[in-house]
Amino acid sequence: MIFRYPISLQGRQFWRTLLILGRTSNLPTVWSNCLAGWLLGNGGSLWRLCWVMAGGSLLYVGGMFLNDAFDEEFDRRHRPERPIPSKAIQPKEVWFYGVIWLLLGLFCLVWIGPATAVFSLCLVVSILLYDAVHKLITFGPVLMSACRFFLYLLAASAGENGVTGLALWSAIVLAAYIIGLSYLARQESRRGVLSLWPCFVMASPVLLANFVNGPDYRGRFYLCATVLVAWVLYALRHLFWHQISRNIGRSVSGLLAGIVLVDLLAVAGGPAPGLWLVFVALFGAALVFQRFIPAT
Repeated sequence: MIFRYPISLQGRQFWRTLLILGRTSNLPTVWSNCLAGWLLGNGGSLWRLCWVMAGGSLLYVGGMFLNDAFDEEFDRRHRPERPIPSKAIQPKEVWFYGVIWLLLGLFCLVWIGPATAVFSLCLVVSILLYDAVHKLITFGPVLMSACRFFLYLLAASAGENGVTGLALWSAIVLAAYIIGLSYLARQESRRGVLSLWPCFVMASPVLLANFVNGPDYRGRFYLCATVLVAWVLYALRHLFWHQISRNIGRSVSGLLAGIVLVDLLAVAGGPAPGLWLVFVALFGAALVFQRFIPAT
């Protein structure tokens, strides 16, 4: 069967539709996850890092495509502006692209080593499970956090030392941060006072960094922790300081960009401060990309 594209999807609108489906504005956070995990695995081959970033990006985009494919009926009722219900693209095309991106992502990763292959498969299973059931269960955010958890571990497994204890704990607190922001996002339709416990869960990266950074790196820790906390508070202002006109979308978008700052905090005691510029650039890229492509 020949796969044809609608004439309306030719050119710029077609590519924008693909970018929206892939939530590509969040790709800098995927790259920072890969870089931080690789550094926590003691770095090593830059070629492996490039393959990890390419594979992680493809798996992320594929997961986002399939997220819209699984949510087709929900979006028709509640989010008619999304590409499928707005008829910007056919559902079968979204399924096709999603599967292709996942397969290409696995191809980039499985050759790196047995551990990376195992974590990559775990990531794909987590992606598919989340996409399929996240609207049906209350602990969907936990499944979402599992995706970032396994992304961290597969990146660390590509490093010279593999998955170290610090890499494992950093993956756990990153997952906790994702759980917190995801449960905040689920309170969009709630009236009155919002639950505060997700905010405390999101503080776990700061607590871990406080324990693992010794006196020699205490100054770096305080600097990175202050920046992260200040940004989280700044993002949350749309929820807790604007009770009448809450804008949960802006808060969630800001918290998503903050993933890069969580990654920077995770490696605060490791790389030379000059490498921090890479994370700063990724953070800036996430904010800039969000101006053109919705993050959620």
